[in-house]
Amino acid sequence: MVLSQLAHTLIGSEIVKLGGDIKERISKGEKIYNFTVGDFDPSIFPIPEELKQGIKDAYDHNYTNYPTAEGNLDLREALIQFIAHYQKLTYTPNEVLVAGGGRPLIYALYRTILDPGDNVMYAVPSWNNNHYTHFVQANHIVVEATADNHFMPTAADFAPHIQQAHLLALCSPQNPTGTTFAQAVLKDIVDMVVAENLRRSDNEKKLYILFDQMYWHLTYQNTVHHDPVSLNPASKPYVIYIDAISKVFAATGVRVGWSTGPQHIIAKMKAILTHVGAWAPMAEQKACATYLTQFSAIDAYLTTYKQALEYRLTSIYNGLQLLKAKGYTVNAIAPQAAIYLTVQFNLVGKVTSYGTTLHTQAHVTEFLLQHAALAIVPFTAFGASATSSWYRLSVGTCKQHEIPLMLQGIEAALAMLT
Repeated sequence: MVLSQLAHTLIGSEIVKLGGDIKERISKGEKIYNFTVGDFDPSIFPIPEELKQGIKDAYDHNYTNYPTAEGNLDLREALIQFIAHYQKLTYTPNEVLVAGGGRPLIYALYRTILDPGDNVMYAVPSWNNNHYTHFVQANHIVVEATADNHFMPTAADFAPHIQQAHLLALCSPQNPTGTTFAQAVLKDIVDMVVAENLRRSDNEKKLYILFDQMYWHLTYQNTVHHDPVSLNPASKPYVIYIDAISKVFAATGVRVGWSTGPQHIIAKMKAILTHVGAWAPMAEQKACATYLTQFSAIDAYLTTYKQALEYRLTSIYNGLQLLKAKGYTVNAIAPQAAIYLTVQFNLVGKVTSYGTTLHTQAHVTEFLLQHAALAIVPFTAFGASATSSWYRLSVGTCKQHEIPLMLQGIEAALAMLT
């Protein structure tokens, strides 16, 4: 059947498909430690009680009609206070756009900035930039980040391509790596973008930065979140932030996201989304408008929530380091932020006790699932090369008491290899 070129060529989310396959196997009785999808088990990580009660109250007060296209004014004003309090940045209501999570906003930004044939610059591994670029028929300028920089790109990575680019997609804390930009590294990138835009004439399309900071409240130990406008205020006309309650409040299914940026960009994004109908639900908007200015309640929630996440990430990291010390070819990057741990299983070429050679990284992934009951997402699903031995491990559904058992299972599986 003949359909559009987009329909024939677009690939669905590999992560969602993998997560769905694992859930189906679990439903059939398999014991699997499912660390694939960047979601939460609400029985472990519930949303804040004040937010939950606010949603109930909003429905009780019959807030069930359409919200305004740009997001209700009370919510945008609350977001302005929230951003000013936590990020020390100032925006006006016309520089804020609300939608049903971060994805519609990212899609709208790609549509707003890019024409077919324009150039999108991004690093891999990273989340979904390849698909959004394909959506708008833009060209991919891809650089592959490495473990040496904790998989965070540098200005030197982007510099050879800067004059050809129209959109630079950045994410920190990074999905899938759970790592962050160091201050100097991000400042060098932002300064380079500002200089490039000064070089371009008024008749040329500027280079804009999409800055996805969905996980930025979830930092651990001495990790500090940095953002473009705070590091270089001259970048403000070119920076569009993407944020949401999805990760910071374990509220992935509540679907309230926002974007802040130059008014003329936000207005065009709004126009696109009026035709898509991707607004956040009215009741959830009303609840967020109340909750997001309750800073003491937010701080109390984040303290407990972050401690639970950090414990899981650190425990798994320490366990893998012990396996590494025993001589197994595994590794991990110390957790910095988000809900992800970057782990490595460098097992290609190993031979199992039953005589099978792990010829490819795909064989390694299947081996870990079959013999360690471990389901994790290879960096290849985020655009990294097929030979990458690195993975994303997500702890949003991790039961604390199962961590020692999971690590024991990994060691038992690794002991099968020579």
